[in-house]
Amino acid sequence: MALVRQKLQRNLHLPLPQLQLGLCTPITCFPEPASNITVQGVADFCDLEKLCVLGHGNHSIVYKVLHRPTSAIYAMKMVREDISSPCLSHETEILACTDSPFVVKCHGIFEPRAGEKAILMEYMDAGTLDTVLRANGPFSETLLAHVAHQALNGLSYLHSCNIVHLDIKPSNLLVSKDMNVKIGDFGVSRIVNDTSSTTYDNLGSQGTYAYMSPERLDSQRFGSGDVCAGDVWSLGVSLWELYVGHFPFFQAGKRPSWMEVVMVICFGEFPCLPKQASREFGNFLECCLEREPSKRWTVSQLLSHPFVCMDREP
Repeated sequence: MALVRQKLQRNLHLPLPQLQLGLCTPITCFPEPASNITVQGVADFCDLEKLCVLGHGNHSIVYKVLHRPTSAIYAMKMVREDISSPCLSHETEILACTDSPFVVKCHGIFEPRAGEKAILMEYMDAGTLDTVLRANGPFSETLLAHVAHQALNGLSYLHSCNIVHLDIKPSNLLVSKDMNVKIGDFGVSRIVNDTSSTTYDNLGSQGTYAYMSPERLDSQRFGSGDVCAGDVWSLGVSLWELYVGHFPFFQAGKRPSWMEVVMVICFGEFPCLPKQASREFGNFLECCLEREPSKRWTVSQLLSHPFVCMDREP
């Protein structure tokens, strides 16, 4: 349990989602940019006006911004470059090369000042699935099937491009008011040469432990397998959370230590689904949450699962 032993030395606790959403508070305008690098759709960084803060993480702040010439609304992620971490270069590289209706679209990448990047993205007006869960409560199976179908299509596209997300969770699945779901936040994602031969040792341990698969937490016991399988596990945990309204492996309100999370993911007995859960949904989760990565269903298999294929309107 290399990752577990490493983290034991640090006495860490279960990390919270990296993006903390708050009220939309008006703030001041952007500083004058030092230079612009890659631009797609917005010609001048100075034409962007901050409207409010949408969220923030350890090294980034996400703003809602207005493009004055067109009155278009975007999301702008301001990231401070950390020379000790290559995450930013991975994120900008991935956003610059992806184009899918199931992945958040990048409209430009700027460098307003040395050591800082500004990533201009499409604005999803309902926030994230975590936002919707907190506002409206648990999701119905009909809505979850709709979410699963879109998220799986996004993962299918990413995996076909040899991109592993590595941090699928409700707060990284963006959503519009008409329930279009798109995968976002590629801060810890990676482009790999071969998903079947790449190991998690090469990908690092960044991400959110609560949504990590057993093989990411203990590769010695569970093996590595295809690294794309880890995204499937994370999606399964996310959908279960959206169904019950809280992190599914513990009772509502409990804040477990990271070691408690590791133990239940790798060795514990999962709680039962509520009695009203359909057989199709229960089986879908079983296919996602198979501890042995080689037995876990792939994205393409899940797209043909009866739970996803049922003709439902959200």
